[in-house]
Amino acid sequence: MHKLSRRLINENQVVCAETLAVKNMIRNPKLSKAIADAGWGEFVRQLEYKGEWAGRQIVQIDRWYPSSKRCACCGHILERLPLDVRRWSCPECGSEHDRDVSAAINVKAAGLAVLALRENVSGMGQMPVSSAR
Repeated sequence: MHKLSRRLINENQVVCAETLAVKNMIRNPKLSKAIADAGWGEFVRQLEYKGEWAGRQIVQIDRWYPSSKRCACCGHILERLPLDVRRWSCPECGSEHDRDVSAAINVKAAGLAVLALRENVSGMGQMPVSSAR
């Protein structure tokens, strides 16, 4: 966990992660052991403090963002996607998705969008306005 979090921080200026309600997920008897063994909460904590030390940005995406249900190609959002469905086809554009890969792509895109909005709101990243006389 330490090596992977260090590698992610060293190799990236920005790391995007989904906020997960790990405590709530552990209550599910079918998932609790796997989730507890994975140490997800600890991993994000390590990313945060290592990112702060290295001057990197950690962008967290709300757990309710439909990252698994959003088509990474066209943006269509499925109404329902049960946890046991690992692969799905977009009804709009026909693209095939692995739910975890699609979620990762969508979390990255959402994180970069949040970062871009922050920069524009603070005045960074905007083109200077020239005055015509």
